[in-house]
Amino acid sequence: MRRLPASAKLNLALVVGPSRPTGRHEVTTVLQRLDLADRIALEPAEGLVVSGFAEDTLVRRALTALADAAGVPARWTVHIEKRIPVAAGLGGGSSDAATALRLVNETLPRPLPPQAIGEIAGSLGADVPFFLAPGPQLGERDGTTLTPVDLPQDYWVLLLLPRGVAKASTESVYERFDTRQGEIGYPERREALLRALEAVRGPEDLAALPSNDLASSPLARQLVALGAFRADVSGAGPAVYGLFSGRALAAVAQRRLRALGRSWLTVPTWYF
Repeated sequence: MRRLPASAKLNLALVVGPSRPTGRHEVTTVLQRLDLADRIALEPAEGLVVSGFAEDTLVRRALTALADAAGVPARWTVHIEKRIPVAAGLGGGSSDAATALRLVNETLPRPLPPQAIGEIAGSLGADVPFFLAPGPQLGERDGTTLTPVDLPQDYWVLLLLPRGVAKASTESVYERFDTRQGEIGYPERREALLRALEAVRGPEDLAALPSNDLASSPLARQLVALGAFRADVSGAGPAVYGLFSGRALAAVAQRRLRALGRSWLTVPTWYF
């Protein structure tokens, strides 16, 4: 049996522009892996079986597409051990799919080249290609055009999933963005993000990145009041994150906000 972690991600910044002809939106986003991760296990089987997470669709779609592209039967059992909160804006499903692609491709007699795996990943969702390579990355165009970026990794992350807040579908979040004409001013916000990103030297420089265009939360203000040097919503939400210079300060904030929802303390990670 082969196993790999499937890490969560943060959108350290997310600015959104108009809809593209493909239906996806123009975005500029800064993506960072977290140590919080699902676990993916793979072994041969008589057919394609995905277990451990009944709601999965992406892993099955990913491996069906991989088998078709490689011209092999889909004969694998994949077990997903969920640790990343589901439908929270942390990329758990995308990470699971990318990790399963990597695991299975390594077992093929003739593994597909990275470009082919990237094309399969991009067809599944805008976040999936990010999880095929290590390190933080700048996502552009529809989010699948990725460039490695050098970012500090020496801080703590408090994740908070508010109690009683149901995640809206990503499609509905973007529909509301379009309805309020959120794309207006996108070029200026994009340039502001790129300038702030270029100026990052230490962790607290991340505070200058623009806030999330898609979603906001009053909990971000509470996290800043408790010592976070940056706080925002990740992706389409509803998970909120706070970045802290040390574990002790983050742990105090976690205790103070415990009644508001589920929470996790974690750190950035560069590796898969």
